[in-house]
Amino acid sequence: MTITLHKGDLPDGLDLGPVVAIDSETMGLRPERDRLCVVQLSSGDGTAHLVQFPKGSYNAPNLTRLLTDPGVVKLFHFARFDVAVMQAYLGVVTTPIYCTKIASKLVRTYTDRHGLKDLCRELLGVDLSKQQQSSDWGADELTEEQMAYAASDVLYLHRLKEELDRRLVREGRDGYAAASFAYLPVRASLDLIGYQDQDIFAH
Repeated sequence: MTITLHKGDLPDGLDLGPVVAIDSETMGLRPERDRLCVVQLSSGDGTAHLVQFPKGSYNAPNLTRLLTDPGVVKLFHFARFDVAVMQAYLGVVTTPIYCTKIASKLVRTYTDRHGLKDLCRELLGVDLSKQQQSSDWGADELTEEQMAYAASDVLYLHRLKEELDRRLVREGRDGYAAASFAYLPVRASLDLIGYQDQDIFAH
C-alpha cells in the first residue's frame, strides 16, 4: 500500500483512470455543522491519494474537476453522505456515481449488514480495522494510523464493485442500481436542505 498526502488539492496532471474510488473524513456526520477534513482517492492499484483541507480552505480546482468529470465514475461506499459533504464544502455536484452500499442492498438481501467492513469480510476475505474512524480528522497533522485507515476505505472498492456488478446482473437488478446511482445527487441535495430523516415518497 502506497499513501500520498496532498495539502489542499490534487497535483496537476494526476490521472486516476476511468473509475476512481473516493471517500471522505469529516468532523462528524452533519455536513451543515461538521467540516470536511480529508478526501481520499484510489485508482484501485494499491495506491491512495489523500487530500487534507486546512480549516476554511476549500479551493481545490483539480479535485473538483475530477468530481464533475462525466468520463470518470466516482466509486463510493455510502455515496449519499460523501456527495452531500463535497457539495456543501467544495461546491460541486459529483457525477457519475457508483455506490457499493446501494449495490449491496440490492443483491445481498439475505443480510442487513451492508457496512464496508462487512462487505470486505464476506466478498473479499479482508478484515478492515475501524479503530481510527472516530479520531480527530481536523488535526493539523494526520497520524500514520489515520492515513492508513483513510486509505483502506478506498483501496478495496474496485474489487467490491466487480463482485457486486456480477451479482446485480445475475439478479437482474443492474438497471435499478444505475437509476439509484443517478438519483444520489438529488438525495444528497435534499439532505442538505433538511430532509435527512424524511422519506418524501412515503404517504
